[in-house]
Amino acid sequence: MNVGSGSERRRYPIRPAQADDYDTIIDVWRRAGLAISTTGRESRQAFDLQLSQFSGLYLVATAEDRIVGTVLGTHDQRKGWINRLAVVPQYRRRGIAAALALACDAAIRAEGIEIVAALIEPDNLSSIALFEKLGYLADVPARYFRKRSRTDI
Repeated sequence: MNVGSGSERRRYPIRPAQADDYDTIIDVWRRAGLAISTTGRESRQAFDLQLSQFSGLYLVATAEDRIVGTVLGTHDQRKGWINRLAVVPQYRRRGIAAALALACDAAIRAEGIEIVAALIEPDNLSSIALFEKLGYLADVPARYFRKRSRTDI
C-alpha cells in the first residue's frame, strides 16, 4: 500500500519490516517520542521472534529508502491489534500514519481476523483523532490492568 495519490504514492511506500530494520525502527520510535525498553519485549531477540510470527503485519513506511514510519500488527486468532504506530516528526501530517494503520488493519483482516483494535493513552489526542477519522470506535469502556514478571518489560 502507498500513501496518497500520484507522486505521493511513490514518495512513501509501505513494505513489510525485516530483521535488519530493527535498529532503524528503534530510532524511529525514539524520534517519535515513544517509550522504549530494548531489554524487554522490544529487545532485538523479542523483535525477531515476533517478526517471524507476524511477518506480514510488521510494516514500515519509507521516504527515499529511509524508514520514516512504523506499525506493528499482532493478533491472538480472534482480535487484531495495531501497535507502535509512529512517524518521525519531520514526516508527520502527510498521511503516513493513516496509511500505515490502514495497511496494518487490512493485513490483519486478510488473516481472517474480524476485530481490529488499538490501545491509545488518553492524552495522545493526535492518535485518538486519527483512529476516529479512520472509523474506529471508542465503544469499549475498559481499564487496562497488567502484571509484569520483570520490571524491564
